[in-house]
Amino acid sequence: MVGQRLAGASGGSVAASADGTAGAPYSRPVPTATVHRTLTGTWRVLVKELGAFGAVGLFCFVLDLGLFQLLYAEVGIGAVTAKLLATLVSMTAAFVGHRYWSFSHRAQTGLRQGYVRFAVINGATLALGLAVVATARYGLDLESPLALQVANVASIGLGTALRWLGYRRWVFLAPPDQVRTADAPLSS
Repeated sequence: MVGQRLAGASGGSVAASADGTAGAPYSRPVPTATVHRTLTGTWRVLVKELGAFGAVGLFCFVLDLGLFQLLYAEVGIGAVTAKLLATLVSMTAAFVGHRYWSFSHRAQTGLRQGYVRFAVINGATLALGLAVVATARYGLDLESPLALQVANVASIGLGTALRWLGYRRWVFLAPPDQVRTADAPLSS
């Protein structure tokens, strides 16, 4: 009777060994309703995060573009310096928006530690953005504000994807109730 299942005392099933005695218990299957509730809750949180991330990002995107345009085309600051200043201002606004809205439900590090991690991720994406703008301006010898703005937008798009991943991984950590060990079963 190898492989036959017998009812166990806990309501789960156990495997019968070759001699007919009960063996190790099988884990009880997770009810479909529990899986559905978990997935629905996860999607709701993800949609909320993405929506808030997008709103904060859109605001900071407009802020970055506006400052870059103002500093480069109107004030006469160099393209790379204008990009640096615009990004620093929009980065700080983004940190406040993400910490207190987009990822407010997630575990929070201390303000200083969170901002340092946030700044490191943004520093890396800023370096990428500066490289793109510098390549467009000095490598391709483009001087037109429109051409440089296109390079700026491309660098912001790439940086946004990298920041989303970095923020979720290193700055705004998983909510405490979602942090489980690999062995912990789903609750019913």
